[in-house]
Amino acid sequence: MDEKKIARINELYHKMKTSELTEEEKSEQAALRREYINSIKTNLKNTLDNVKVVNKDGSIEELKKKDVH
Repeated sequence: MDEKKIARINELYHKMKTSELTEEEKSEQAALRREYINSIKTNLKNTLDNVKVVNKDGSIEELKKKDVH
């Protein structure tokens, strides 16, 4: 997510604190927030996919995905 979109999220937040947002602004804010959250999730997943554990014996092991029900 680029800096312009983050700045717009903050701008809408500050406007919301001082006055009411229009329906269009509320919709824009929700879409931008969803995009921001998805960006954070993707970055976190990519980081975790590249984490490796060094065992006491010196061997290196990739993290495994847990089976969540």
